[in-house]
Amino acid sequence: MNRRFGVVATLVVSALAFTGGAILYSGSVAGEPAPKAVAGPVDELIRPHSAVIGPKKAPVTIVEFFDPSCEACRAFFPKVKEILAAYPKDVRLVMRYLPLHPGSAEAIVMLEAARVQGKLEPVMAAVLEAQPDWHDGKMDAAWAAAEKAGLDVAKARAMPSAEAMAWMEQDIADARAVGVRGTPTFFINGQKLPNSSPEQLEAEVRAAVAAKGK
Repeated sequence: MNRRFGVVATLVVSALAFTGGAILYSGSVAGEPAPKAVAGPVDELIRPHSAVIGPKKAPVTIVEFFDPSCEACRAFFPKVKEILAAYPKDVRLVMRYLPLHPGSAEAIVMLEAARVQGKLEPVMAAVLEAQPDWHDGKMDAAWAAAEKAGLDVAKARAMPSAEAMAWMEQDIADARAVGVRGTPTFFINGQKLPNSSPEQLEAEVRAAVAAKGK
């Protein structure tokens, strides 16, 4: 791992601090009531730097606070892809990053390099598919998967990472501000989904699309 990833550990510690040191997946802490669905401020849900998949003017926006090393994020990914394919003109996905695991921040920098190269979607799919081989921080497997998906690894490794790191810090701060407790956490048109399952996410998006069509 080269020097440009030297701040990764700091970012991970920062992310863990806002969750109280726990690695949380979708849902609330055991024994606590589920958080109520509340609207989050748009400027803290969607930033100019946020990666967007889908039409910019789609009437329905899914914001996902996402960690590429999170097993639950990987489990949700097929359903998210299915939703985007089902509503290609009506739904867009906004990605917000939370590096909560070893290797997460480096994987996020990798995804941002893929975005610059116009390869975000295939690289993200490949990196998530390979996640069991690298989620403990063995990043060679993640880079290999990204390369097979079309990432120019030499260019990606040479790309300055300071901007991506600053974006991660902003995403961590915004997650804290809107009450995110772990990943994945979804908002639909500013409304937070508590304890969401893939099926619930799909149902909520379907309802939002139907409501916008009226």
